[in-house]
Amino acid sequence: MADPRVDYVNFTGSVKGGHAVQKAISNKFIVAGLELGGKDPAYVREDADLAHAVENLVDGAFFNSGQCCCGIERIYVHEKLYRPFVEGFVDLTNKYRLGNPTDPDTNLGPMVRTAAADFVRGQIAEAVKKGAKALVDEKHFKTSKAGTPYLAPQVLVDVDHSMSVMMEESFGPVVGIMKVKSDAEALKLMNDSPYGLTACLWTKDINAAETIGREIETGTVFMNRCDYLDPGLAWTGVKDTGRGASLSVIGFESLTRPKSYHLKTKG
Repeated sequence: MADPRVDYVNFTGSVKGGHAVQKAISNKFIVAGLELGGKDPAYVREDADLAHAVENLVDGAFFNSGQCCCGIERIYVHEKLYRPFVEGFVDLTNKYRLGNPTDPDTNLGPMVRTAAADFVRGQIAEAVKKGAKALVDEKHFKTSKAGTPYLAPQVLVDVDHSMSVMMEESFGPVVGIMKVKSDAEALKLMNDSPYGLTACLWTKDINAAETIGREIETGTVFMNRCDYLDPGLAWTGVKDTGRGASLSVIGFESLTRPKSYHLKTKG
């Protein structure tokens, strides 16, 4: 990056890695696009389509074994829908089939490496020690074994923001679900994070989604969908998620340099 031929840096990785990039280019007048992590929240309002929210949030949490930059890592559910949402979420999670990704019957594969799975196991253990309740029996997923990258999906309730699993990026098949009483409470909890990549709202009220969305501290806000990229929309984050943008016209502008011509002829 110190090479004089480098005019721009785009980096996806850890917050620590992002700081290293910033330091490496600090003696040059160039910028870096940094995507450094996320703890993407979902809020299920009392008017949400319950079945739609359950189906899509389970997928959003466990797609690619939870190893997705904009995967759902924490969910806040209005108290009126909390119980049926959790029941439906756990029921669908238990239908996943963990195994060899080359097996056609598998729809949940291993994590990228054993150390990554161990990290998530540690988050789950810490949460349970602090009072969280794990709703998925790991024995149901026979391939899930300590010391391997194979890890069963896990759903945690009775969680709070004192737990790592609700604050630090997991990047694995675990999600914590909290009950909330209002939009205001959900918004406060969604914003209680060092990261700000995406957030999603599940509601039939587009006006409410726009109003809440304006207050959410993330680069992208979804309504009734999650874990999705649109090439026409800027992909960006705030806080420790980083800076800069990719995708969309804004993303292309990051790779260009403006130049003006002011030409005047006689006359």
